[in-house]
Amino acid sequence: MLKLAVRTPALLAASTLACMVAVVGCSEGDANRPPNDAGSSLTFAFVPNSPSNFWKIAEAGVRKAEAEFGVEVEVRLPQSGAVDEQQQILQDLLTRQVDGIAISPIDPANMTRLLDEVAARTLLLTHDSDAPESQRIAYIGTNNTAAGRVAGEEILKVLPDGGDVILFVGRLDAQNARERKQGIEEALAGTNVAIRDVRLDYGDQARAQENAEAMIVAYPGIGALVGLWSYNGPAILKAVQAAGMVGETKIVCFDEDDATLQGIEEGAISATVVQKPFEFGYQSVRLLDELARGDRSRVPADGVIDTGVTVVDQGNVVEFRARLRELLR
Repeated sequence: MLKLAVRTPALLAASTLACMVAVVGCSEGDANRPPNDAGSSLTFAFVPNSPSNFWKIAEAGVRKAEAEFGVEVEVRLPQSGAVDEQQQILQDLLTRQVDGIAISPIDPANMTRLLDEVAARTLLLTHDSDAPESQRIAYIGTNNTAAGRVAGEEILKVLPDGGDVILFVGRLDAQNARERKQGIEEALAGTNVAIRDVRLDYGDQARAQENAEAMIVAYPGIGALVGLWSYNGPAILKAVQAAGMVGETKIVCFDEDDATLQGIEEGAISATVVQKPFEFGYQSVRLLDELARGDRSRVPADGVIDTGVTVVDQGNVVEFRARLRELLR
């Protein structure tokens, strides 16, 4: 088989390694595919949903698994964060006849037909954002509804007397964005904290900051600004700093962008809900390797491998950053 050259730039995010519990099950999506010869060389692809720095740690996990299991992995980022670009990447990978693909689908509902085509021709996993209606074998990543509830609890902590919040995210047609919003809504239900607006930036980080700046003007005295994707935290932080509202307007966000962690150390960001992107990469490659060799013992019955989340705030940010640096060495 043709060996694929790794030609993507490195990507962003982070977290500590989590133990995965093996559960016995099987998936219908690829049940009839014969296993690869154990002596053959395997080539996989890991496809994120944007060029965000979040994916750097996921790629570190990919590279660790690549070395451990003796496989080759191409990491392919859609540089525009657009659905059509990601679809083209999938078509290209099918043409190259890779042995398996792990993808964070940008728009799972509208990509289901293509994902099913991929699943019929090679091993298919989802990570970070699921496509549960597709024939993917398993999803590896965060339970995003639960993570949203965790974020909602952090919002309630910073607004004990109630107040209004605004959510910021790239797009709401991504499964993870919808589920995080749902989890936050569940946590805030019946409280005196209300979501006033949700602003979309479609993966444009400059627009993400502009959205935050506009909302600070539109809602004077807004209680908290909440970022659902990794770059939203730094974008909100810049807007709050520019407005001279540090400490007055609270910030709660997701993921471990370095600017986010620095903002927490400085007291400008209250908390961030951190996923485990290293595990997205490592566990995706590990499972693809096992599946390609005929081992389905770690595919859960429900098809979901939850990697969990951690809340990082001023109480643990220094320790967390030290662990993160070690992970990326």
